[in-house]
Amino acid sequence: MAATKTQSKETRTKKAQEATEPNPLQVPFFDALGERNGEVDLPEAIFAETPNVPVMHQAYVRQLANARQGTASTKTRAAVSGGGAKPYRQKGTGRARHGSTREPSMKGGGVVFGPRPRDFSQRMPKRMRRLALRSALSQKAIDGQVRVIESFVFDEPKTSQAAELMEAIGFDSTALVVLPAPNYTVSRSFENLAGAKIVLARNLNIRDLFSHTYLLLAKESIELIEENFSQREKGEGR
Repeated sequence: MAATKTQSKETRTKKAQEATEPNPLQVPFFDALGERNGEVDLPEAIFAETPNVPVMHQAYVRQLANARQGTASTKTRAAVSGGGAKPYRQKGTGRARHGSTREPSMKGGGVVFGPRPRDFSQRMPKRMRRLALRSALSQKAIDGQVRVIESFVFDEPKTSQAAELMEAIGFDSTALVVLPAPNYTVSRSFENLAGAKIVLARNLNIRDLFSHTYLLLAKESIELIEENFSQREKGEGR
């Protein structure tokens, strides 16, 4: 009997703790002017993923590697022009022996073990890339760094209006703004705003999520994110 009472007490305590803990899937919702209008629920298929740190790290390193051009190049002594004749006689000058001006030790000579053009790109399965993105988005939700806005109303490109909107929402650090479709007026308004970056929902990537503190989602972009990055069942289209 005592054990049953103890278990029921622990159950009530656990339920009370769960009730007081904030739900990471419920995030602040703002109108186009930056005024808060309650909360909105984020889709569990995207924002309820258990963050997988190793996969996120691999995806981040892959994106950085794929951004490298790999075009750095140097000439070896075989590619340097000139140097067909011995620069000076072997003995009697007091200087070191040299047979060609193309030697690496000579000024203007070739480079030893210098960089050569190469491909730095890395491959990663699409399922893992999606998992990394869901993990990063879920971590943003857990940290309380996700905000949703109903829409953007910019009559003309205006940086000051974008700055006022960011201040009204309460951003005190960098923010990644996610749009459902290209919008010239909105993009130009945020373009010169330090600490803010515009990205389309379909182009959401791990590097931008890591390099910006807050995530501001246009409401219409949430459905696109779920459509593009939710987990696929085996045998389902890629």
